[in-house]
Amino acid sequence: MNASQESQIKGLFPFPIDLPSLTDEIPLGIVVLDTDRRIVLINRAVEALSGFSMGDASGLPCFNIVRSRLCVQKCPLKEMGANSEPVCIESDLINRERERIPVLINLSPIKDTEGRLAGFLETVEDLRPLREADATMSQAYGFGGLIGKSQAMAKIFQTLPLLAQSDSAVLITGETGTGKDVVAEAIHQASNRVKGSFVKVNCGALPETLLESELFGHRKGAFTGAVENKPGRFRLAHNGTLYLTEIGDLPLALQVKLLTFLDDKVVYSLGSTKGFQANVRVIAATHRNLKLMVKDGMFREDLMFRLNVVRFHLPPLRDRGDDIRLILDHFLNIFKSRFRKDIKGLSKKALRILLDYSFPGNVRELRNIVEYAVNICPKGQIQPGHLPAYLTEPESHYSLPEITGEETSGWTASSAQSGKDHGEQKTWASLERDIIIQALVKARGRRSKAAAILGWGRSTLWRKMKHYGINA
Repeated sequence: MNASQESQIKGLFPFPIDLPSLTDEIPLGIVVLDTDRRIVLINRAVEALSGFSMGDASGLPCFNIVRSRLCVQKCPLKEMGANSEPVCIESDLINRERERIPVLINLSPIKDTEGRLAGFLETVEDLRPLREADATMSQAYGFGGLIGKSQAMAKIFQTLPLLAQSDSAVLITGETGTGKDVVAEAIHQASNRVKGSFVKVNCGALPETLLESELFGHRKGAFTGAVENKPGRFRLAHNGTLYLTEIGDLPLALQVKLLTFLDDKVVYSLGSTKGFQANVRVIAATHRNLKLMVKDGMFREDLMFRLNVVRFHLPPLRDRGDDIRLILDHFLNIFKSRFRKDIKGLSKKALRILLDYSFPGNVRELRNIVEYAVNICPKGQIQPGHLPAYLTEPESHYSLPEITGEETSGWTASSAQSGKDHGEQKTWASLERDIIIQALVKARGRRSKAAAILGWGRSTLWRKMKHYGINA
């Protein structure tokens, strides 16, 4: 009997079928092994992947042709019997040209008509096209560190690369945690200013007296404590980008100086009459409604128009549909890799809890939730018990300190009200405001003690009280 007759299939059709000619038409790599794991047959797809022909491979041990990590570690076929279940493993293959190719390998036993082990069937799938497709998809669904596939985000991703090439002022709006900082840095990284500095200033983090010096710099002796010259952030951002986050907290006096800079691009340090021509692109961001602030006299209308040359509004996470699942999986992959955890994803119940949640803290809150869950979950699937308690126990959500009558004597929560009913929904901002009021009540109006209760510095408490209109 010749080799051609040995490689025939009989009984399926009225006439014998040549096995190699059949398997060669299958685009998936096929390897047939005997019980000693020696190659009986490889099809054309395996020849193309490995670089070895059927003539080269026939009779050789499998690991001589399908050279994989599995061969070095522990070959699953060594433990496989006639009644074993098929095994599917993602691994690699090193071809004749010594290239490493990612592959998906399926292994299963072959039984004869008596149910005895006759050999093994191995399929080998080239994963390179899938990897390339994933990379392309990731680029299509993101820009910089921002990802999403909702219609609103797709428009932003289309516009950002074009905008990055200009020097126009940009205003980024959106709720806290929507990714304004990420967008600002992505614009800088995609621009021709990438070799320059990306300098970030939080306009609400410092009192007015210090913020002016921080932005514009000062000369030695310009004020008490100015013992040396200090370049401001505008000067440090020369040939780069200055990112002004929380621009709505910028004091009116500094709004005038910023407007002047945007018009003539000259920076005057405190105590100096000589200006510096700064080549700086300004990107501003805020979670506040600047139009209402203009109406209330808290923000200059001319500055708003000057900053609002190009405006991006980042939608809240709750309005981004399927983006929630996409971002959830993204953070899950990041943290399970970072913490080296064998996490297999989320259970159906845990996933439903997250998909039904409104995420008042937006993407930042989702990131924190996933990081917490990956830390808590030892392995396997993330269950509801691995999520932060406020998601599964609504009554514990944002609980505030209990206040006794003795602690509130001489100072009450009504003392902290500005006389204006904010009528806010329970957002992060309104909850933070309530917590500040409770701390002030507990401290009987003493700011230093309230700051200690909250774990903040006095300047931080002062700034937030001013921001929320809390008078004490």
